[in-house]
Amino acid sequence: MPVRLSSPTASRAHSQLTLEEVTKRYDDHVVLDRVSLTVKPGEKAGVIGDNGSGKSTLLRLIAGVESADNGEVTVAAPGGLGHLPQRLELPAGATVRDVLDQAFADLRDLERRLHAAEAALAGDDGPGRMAELGDLQAEFEDRGGYEADARADAALHGLGLPGLDRDRAVDTLSGGERSRLALAATLAAAPELLLLDEPTNDLDDQAVDWLEKRLREHRGTVVVITHDRAFLEAVTTTILEVDPDRRTVNRYGDGYQGYLTAKAAARARWEREYQDHLAEIDRQETLAANAGRMLATIAKKGPWAFSGSEHHRARSSSSATSSKARNANERLKRLQDNPVPRPPDPLRFTVSLTPAGEPAADPAAPLAEASGLEVDGRLRLDHLSVTAGERLLITGPNGAGKSTLLRVLAGDLEPDRGTVTRAAHTGWLRQDELPKQPRRSVLAEFADGRPGHPDEYTDELLALGLFRRSELGLPVGSLSVGQRRRIDLARLVTRPVDLLLLDEPTNHLSPLLVEELEAALADYTGTVVVVTHDRRMRRAFTGTHMELAAGRRVTG
Repeated sequence: MPVRLSSPTASRAHSQLTLEEVTKRYDDHVVLDRVSLTVKPGEKAGVIGDNGSGKSTLLRLIAGVESADNGEVTVAAPGGLGHLPQRLELPAGATVRDVLDQAFADLRDLERRLHAAEAALAGDDGPGRMAELGDLQAEFEDRGGYEADARADAALHGLGLPGLDRDRAVDTLSGGERSRLALAATLAAAPELLLLDEPTNDLDDQAVDWLEKRLREHRGTVVVITHDRAFLEAVTTTILEVDPDRRTVNRYGDGYQGYLTAKAAARARWEREYQDHLAEIDRQETLAANAGRMLATIAKKGPWAFSGSEHHRARSSSSATSSKARNANERLKRLQDNPVPRPPDPLRFTVSLTPAGEPAADPAAPLAEASGLEVDGRLRLDHLSVTAGERLLITGPNGAGKSTLLRVLAGDLEPDRGTVTRAAHTGWLRQDELPKQPRRSVLAEFADGRPGHPDEYTDELLALGLFRRSELGLPVGSLSVGQRRRIDLARLVTRPVDLLLLDEPTNHLSPLLVEELEAALADYTGTVVVVTHDRRMRRAFTGTHMELAAGRRVTG
């Protein structure tokens, strides 16, 4: 189905963004199924959901880059539409100026029409020409046409690219610089409707702060995909959650906190319904059992035990009891045929216990210790000691040596020089890793290294709520990065460890799952060493902070 776009002369009062019964599929795979939603003019909507759930597809449908298979997408944005995809496609040989001009295409066209109207007025100053010129001037001013180049300079500066040469070839920029250039160009065009896919990728904290302020001040509508919870909290007024199970989109008001509140309330209702369901099953089983015992008692006495009116009462009692038993069994069957699913168990990290008969470890002894540590070209630390119960946050720019240090502590990388003492039971969540056996099933990957058959661990994995039963047989090589991340997380929370090493634990996880992960870490009594770019996790972190730069300790 086509996307209906507004005409350039439409009134801004008629701005509209609506999806009605929209379905989108790729081959036989349905990504979005009969989605209906409305984003009001001026709203700041955050789109969240698991990797592969259809977030980028939703944004492309709104942008008109893709078409729905069924339903209707209506987008009216008289002040223009700007779409920043997650994967950029910049023309070969393009310069910085070309990228900006491409973003300003509507404004440049409007400017040409304005100059043409001014030239035409010199030969014909009639009321029609004057009115046309006035309309074009008003539209150009309303779109901020006169300040476009100044906005480009401000956006480049705010995003960490000050003084970028307009004639510089885009091919000479790094991937992160190209992403920031594309974002700056999209923002500088000042379209009424902004569609942004993961705009905080490749931004440092200062640039994200600038972006948040810029979007809060944006006069139009913003629809943004992001995993950044701090960004959601600072910018959004509405949350659109893409549900991969039902392939639909759920809307939540009052920003990110409103979303969390609604989710907590829904979880509480689910738990109550589940407990009520179990209680009702117990009640009906008791009723059926009691009725069965009564029937057995009546049958045991036999009809000869009663005479006259007593015989009649006995028959009536037997009939009533049979009816009660039948009703109870029928209700019990309905309850069992329509069960309330068990809510997932909360994520919970556990500490390994000292086997009976063995001396307890000295609580003052370090769980991990490194001295004279050197990994050529990547890391150099004189000394690091992590004691029982300690929480250590490691920060620093890309390439500072954070992941290298975690690999050394985990035993995955031997240093070129120095000594390392490691905890006996260490759990390590790597940043990103391709599966070593891509044909192995989800369940087999989860159970790897544990005794017995993988099927023995089905209930344990399902109880976490990270995978559906239908997904347990999928080959891990076919999974999204986020799904593989959930396997790693499931393995980590089901194996007792003394030391947790977490390398960017929030990567590729939905915001709600990150909230669960944080709660699990808060309850964990063991030792934690974490590397994260997640601003919300860093702000909430309680413990020691160590900063690395160029492989060396700066603070902590």
